[in-house]
Amino acid sequence: MNVNPLDARRSIGAILIDSDKLTLGDVERILHAQREQDLRFGEAAIQLGLLSTQDIQFALARQYNYPYLLSGQGEVSEDIVAAYQPFSYQVEALRALRSQLMVRWFTGEDDRRTLAVVSPGRGEGRSYLAANLAVVFSQLGERTLLIDADMRRPRQHLLFNLENRSGLSSILSNRGEDNDIRRIPSFMDLSVLCAGPIPPNPQELLGRPQFAMLLENMAKEYDVILIDTPAAVEYADAQTIALRANGALLLARSQETRAADLRALARTLTHSGIAVVGSVLNESVVDKTTR
Repeated sequence: MNVNPLDARRSIGAILIDSDKLTLGDVERILHAQREQDLRFGEAAIQLGLLSTQDIQFALARQYNYPYLLSGQGEVSEDIVAAYQPFSYQVEALRALRSQLMVRWFTGEDDRRTLAVVSPGRGEGRSYLAANLAVVFSQLGERTLLIDADMRRPRQHLLFNLENRSGLSSILSNRGEDNDIRRIPSFMDLSVLCAGPIPPNPQELLGRPQFAMLLENMAKEYDVILIDTPAAVEYADAQTIALRANGALLLARSQETRAADLRALARTLTHSGIAVVGSVLNESVVDKTTR
């Protein structure tokens, strides 16, 4: 859903007509029922069977500049629940996490604009969490950049339906393109930097000064920078990324992450001077097979 600033001044009926949810004739029927029965527009439309509660929520979201997508009508994966189901309990939990991070980390200082999402092993949902958090931060109006720094098994280009022929690996090897950072049209405050082609030396690229310079420059343009990382028990990339970011959000999957691996990762990060901002227990099955 592309948010139009003018939607805030338009009626729900006009928004739904432009979204092909209603015809002019439908609106006339709704207005007539609204007057006859002293109902709200949405109540009359639902009573007539012309709209669903979801349709009304969609129109209200347009009026309040709160972008989200309808199932089957978006260009991004429906694994990104924050993009399609903003009123679900999963997304409410993401908003609660967002609030905690706004209090504890994203407080406006330049050295607190970047956060790495890390976890010990594969299949624990780092990409899922990073993508959904990026969406809910952008819905808050925060200028948000999501960086896929997993140059082993990149995932964000699949979630956001983006080409991955150039990206972070290209920038760090001085072969980047001007449009490597892509704006997501449905979410006006969200941009994504894909991982780019898989290089033979991911850890060496991440250790180069260009990565630190990139994050420093991006911190001048974005309020929130979230970084997706590879499995920490398999590669040292995650520690390098978190060190550059200054902070890490630790993720574990219920019934899957080994407690010893989680404690070891937390100790490693802390001993390296990296702030462990918090931890998340992921009970979702989404993204399990890919990460």
